Amino acid sequence: MKKSLSLLLFAATLALPAAAQQDPKAGKILDQMSAKYQALQAFQATFTQTLENPSAKVKQNINGDIVVSGQKFRLKISGQEVINDGKTTWTYLKNENEVNISDSDPDSQEMSPSQIYTMYKKGYKYTYVQQVTESGEPLDVIELAPENRQNDVFKVRLKVRKKDASVKSWQMFKKNGNQYTFLIKNFKPNPPTDAGTFAFDKAKYKGVKVVDLR
Repeated sequence: MKKSLSLLLFAATLALPAAAQQDPKAGKILDQMSAKYQALQAFQATFTQTLENPSAKVKQNINGDIVVSGQKFRLKISGQEVINDGKTTWTYLKNENEVNISDSDPDSQEMSPSQIYTMYKKGYKYTYVQQVTESGEPLDVIELAPENRQNDVFKVRLKVRKKDASVKSWQMFKKNGNQYTFLIKNFKPNPPTDAGTFAFDKAKYKGVKVVDLR
């Protein structure tokens, strides 16, 4: 389960209200970005997750795929699937042919894929950093800092495309020295989904061991 929990580092939220004064320029960009994604019924994307720890000389790349619709998501990465229908979370471990079932509790998750585009609205102070150009593409760089100093994440850096307010990448900095970068690729708005997209169908996983943690 410890390994599977790292997958939920794909987005962030806190229960504390944002009380600090915010950077209006950053806020405008974040609001445009948030409105863009919340207007979609669903979206699908492939991505690359990079884990770096400079002091430990660690650098690892993992490719993944995700489908999101509202509070629901289906995440595939590194031999695992995390499926959430808004109430229940299934974490399937391919090598063990095992699925762990738990109640979904967004407030207890450090990061949740369904909340990446609204994370700045609760418990974070945001600041506009600068405009950069990558591969000829202008990007706005915004940094978020959690108001709760006990949070393991001390900074999140977002790169937002100026042309359409879409997210190119985001980077999380943790107190233990780990840095997680998520680079979005092959974004598809409103892919076809149904109830089965966000539910674990035991019949499709022959001989799977079910561990119910609820």
